[in-house]
Amino acid sequence: MLMKLSGLVIAFSFSTMVFAQGAPVVNAANAQGNETVQERLDRLERLLAGRSQGQGEMLEQLGRLQRELSELRGASEEHAHQLEQILQRQRDIYQELDRLSQQIRQSAETPVATLPNTNVSFSENESENEAYDRAVALVLQERQYERAIPQFQAFLENYPGSSYTNNAHYWLGQLFYAQENYTEAKKHFSTVVRDFPDSNKRADCLLKLGMIAAAENNSSEAQRYFNQVRSEYADSTEAEMAGRQLENL
Repeated sequence: MLMKLSGLVIAFSFSTMVFAQGAPVVNAANAQGNETVQERLDRLERLLAGRSQGQGEMLEQLGRLQRELSELRGASEEHAHQLEQILQRQRDIYQELDRLSQQIRQSAETPVATLPNTNVSFSENESENEAYDRAVALVLQERQYERAIPQFQAFLENYPGSSYTNNAHYWLGQLFYAQENYTEAKKHFSTVVRDFPDSNKRADCLLKLGMIAAAENNSSEAQRYFNQVRSEYADSTEAEMAGRQLENL
């Protein structure tokens, strides 16, 4: 009996091994080999679609980066242009102050008998003369521009009928212009142009009003002022400068 059971177990084990060895092995290669033509085409289409989508996303990202680069380049060029305009205004201001300083020194060195007609009569009021000289000295000698503004304002308030009134307005216009406070600068330059037609500062005031209009992007008003300078003061330095300003509009 025992021997019969052992024989059955051995026979069963042998048959199991044979059955296992005879079973077919299915791998990826056989799976692909068993694909139909349609299934294979479908799989290739899916692969191509996935690749095309990836390429499209990369192209879209590249285009976005190119647009951002163009925007940055444009912003950089605009900032460079604005900086150049600011530097040019500063150069104009410094050149004007130096020119005025030279005019004052030349006038001081010229003998009284040969002084040109500057349309300025000196006051007999010593305190008035001292107040005006003190304000001018803050600009030309001490270069204390911030302190000079209240000095000229106080002078206009204390001596409303002074023969220096037009000059005080002119200096205030220059000082506010240097600060780019165009509202106040226009007020004082316009006062000289309107109320003092014989002032030797009037041509420069017209020129400065044109430059302020140009800085404020008001081209039509700037052209009007520059053309007025060239028309009324044709042979002056201001007319030459107005011509250059017109070329830059």
